[in-house]
Amino acid sequence: MRALDLSDVTWRKSSYSNQDGGACLEVADDIPALVPVRDSKAPARGVLLFGAEAWTRFVGAYRSTSA
Repeated sequence: MRALDLSDVTWRKSSYSNQDGGACLEVADDIPALVPVRDSKAPARGVLLFGAEAWTRFVGAYRSTSA
């Protein structure tokens, strides 16, 4: 498996993050077919990589349970 260079991606706060600064999730949209996700409070702890389809299904499932 090759390493993925994420040093130039643009991170944005996810709309699913807590607005008062609590549970802050950041995602990057710069990589086709992948969605990198990290904790904005501890970005050096690492990144989770989701396939774009898997991320879409995850977000859809979350929406359906939180509505």
